[in-house]
Amino acid sequence: MAETQRTFAIIKPDAVANKSAGQIIARIEESGLDIIALKRLQLDDDMAQGFYAVHKERPFFGDLVKFMTSGPVVAMALEGENAIARWRDLMGPTNSTEAPAGTLRGDFGTDIERNAVHGSDAPETAKLEISYWFNASEIQALVEALP
Repeated sequence: MAETQRTFAIIKPDAVANKSAGQIIARIEESGLDIIALKRLQLDDDMAQGFYAVHKERPFFGDLVKFMTSGPVVAMALEGENAIARWRDLMGPTNSTEAPAGTLRGDFGTDIERNAVHGSDAPETAKLEISYWFNASEIQALVEALP
């Protein structure tokens, strides 16, 4: 039996700027995943640096923070059976130039950084990332409103 999971997702500034957020959200819903929390916001340096702290020593960290603060993002908590794997399959490979058509990164991304979306890679990461962006009351209010 499949496990109901939660995962975290971001529609990155490139996809928001290209007016692709609605199409990405529609594809999430069409996939059968439930959006249990959603917000659009503009990251500041502190929030971006905190979220990507795991990459702090990597050479691309500064560029990543600059990109993620370059425009609004849409943050979401998703829920469904095997949500982490299903969201990662829907996203496609990290490098958009290698992502097949039909995946979000293949259809909306342009390269390894401007790849339209982010998603958690494991249950522990999902829990940490969701709690970084949403408080419990934000998620509970939306879960209670689900049909």
